[in-house]
Amino acid sequence: MENAQRAGRRGLNSGCGARARHPEVGGCGGDCVTPCEQSSSQGPMCIIFFKFDPRPVSKNAYRLILAANRDEFYHRPSKLADFWGNNNEVLSGLDMEEGKEGGTWLGISTRGKLAALTNYLQPRQDRDARGRGELVTHFLTTDMDSLSYLKKVSAEGHLYNGFNLIAADLSTEKGDVVCYYGNRGEPEPVVLAPGTYGLSNALLETPWRKLCFGKQLFLEAVGQSQELPKDALITQLLHVLSNDEAQLPDPAIEDQGREYVQPFLSKYAAVCVRCPGYGTRTGLGHLSLGTSPNGRATTGLSCKERMCGRTNTVILVDADGHVTFTERSMLDKDPSCWETSTHEFKLQS
Repeated sequence: MENAQRAGRRGLNSGCGARARHPEVGGCGGDCVTPCEQSSSQGPMCIIFFKFDPRPVSKNAYRLILAANRDEFYHRPSKLADFWGNNNEVLSGLDMEEGKEGGTWLGISTRGKLAALTNYLQPRQDRDARGRGELVTHFLTTDMDSLSYLKKVSAEGHLYNGFNLIAADLSTEKGDVVCYYGNRGEPEPVVLAPGTYGLSNALLETPWRKLCFGKQLFLEAVGQSQELPKDALITQLLHVLSNDEAQLPDPAIEDQGREYVQPFLSKYAAVCVRCPGYGTRTGLGHLSLGTSPNGRATTGLSCKERMCGRTNTVILVDADGHVTFTERSMLDKDPSCWETSTHEFKLQS
């Protein structure tokens, strides 16, 4: 790719094609019918924490730290993160569900576009609505800036089931712009002020107990970001995303989700959702400004943590625009089979 140096490696350590296999901790993979699966019409649930400061005082501070869980059925087909699009400029996983092919939930492009999506918890879904994953892929491939794109999306928001969309333009030269739109909230998108935010399956910063709890853990982790080596910070954020402590009672979740959420409320009210056959796909990324910390992104997790996710994604971008994208994914619908891959490139913006 022009102006971008790329390298990839797979396995828990460097090297191509390696697969890491771990003992299954419990549950029944994707073969049992659970309360989570009984409510499958809702689609995936997610949670995102992010902190950004386009112009941090310290050159070693990160200008963006983002950590996200994607909750999804283990049997839903998807592709591992890889480059795609014109000139292979977009890096993301891809949904391969019939009728939803090509959508995604989190991605970044070599041009500095980043987008992340969560669904809005609603008891009933319109099965004829358009697939929400296309909202991310369209932004990652468009020439429109983030605010203009979200304004266009807001005009078509009624065509989709409930969603929240974060869209960002990351530019080392011009500064970063992060925008938000939710089609169950205000009619117009907003440009976010620098700060720390939480987003789950309600509108941005809706104070669900699990969101407030997870945001506090997130803040504790990012508070150490300048002191920790890169791999240690990643590990800390993974621990945040792996927390499965139910934050109950939470009338706000029950009021919004009503009969849909009741069968699995005790699982859903945690940062990391764990149901047999269904669980959190975790993704986290941080965008660095200043000298990139030494250290390699790692995903060495305990047995308990290995069952918390289908996909872990780490995105690092330093002051020079160097990106390190690490993803840990469950293979073949098998909770005992995992693969880790890392891609590196340089932003063109």
